Amino acid sequence: MKKIVVLTGAGVSAESGIKTFRDSNGLWEEYKIEEVATFDAWRRNSDLVLEFYNQRRKQLMEVHPNAAHHALMKLEEKFEVQIITQNVDDLHERAGSKNILHLHGELKKSRSTLDENLVYDIEGWELKKGDFCENGSQLRPLIVWFGEAVPNISIAAEMTEQADILIIIGTSLNVYPAAGLLDYAKPNIPIYLIDPNELGVSGISNLTFIKEKAGIGVPKLVEQLLETV
Repeated sequence: MKKIVVLTGAGVSAESGIKTFRDSNGLWEEYKIEEVATFDAWRRNSDLVLEFYNQRRKQLMEVHPNAAHHALMKLEEKFEVQIITQNVDDLHERAGSKNILHLHGELKKSRSTLDENLVYDIEGWELKKGDFCENGSQLRPLIVWFGEAVPNISIAAEMTEQADILIIIGTSLNVYPAAGLLDYAKPNIPIYLIDPNELGVSGISNLTFIKEKAGIGVPKLVEQLLETV
């Protein structure tokens, strides 16, 4: 069974109604990075950081997986599928995909401020001051903030090396280290890039650029791939 590795970014969830950070009407117009997405912000104003992610979590509970998420799950009928996502939502899980690696954390989980190995599910949408880990330290969102190491990047690189087919969906390929995963793909394997925007990708002979929104481009590609098996 061939292995497909799928790298997804914010564009795969945008059609579900989740705002992306970099779009013209994205979250960074409402909040500055340094106010809500760094460890310094957490130390400076943890109340604001908690509220920001509480609102993101509340929104996540109101949206649903879209056609792209559901199509990726269908690939598992005939392929071994590994999803590597830069997204912190759980829409891939809710669509039924089984193998998902989160690079930048998970919105519906928290971790100890002092021990990153102490991870907990968040009940409901609120994480509050006074919510402590078992060792008595305040819980923070399980989010990889700007300036922090990406713990799962080496695992993601190993997964990408094993791919027979690589699919990249809804990511600008400008955010490192995730963008560097492309370099780990085996030479000459089919690579598909699905995004409605001009990404300036050139010089890769084995790359097929599908200039569509994820909800349109992914189902088309999935049907195409399933017909080849």
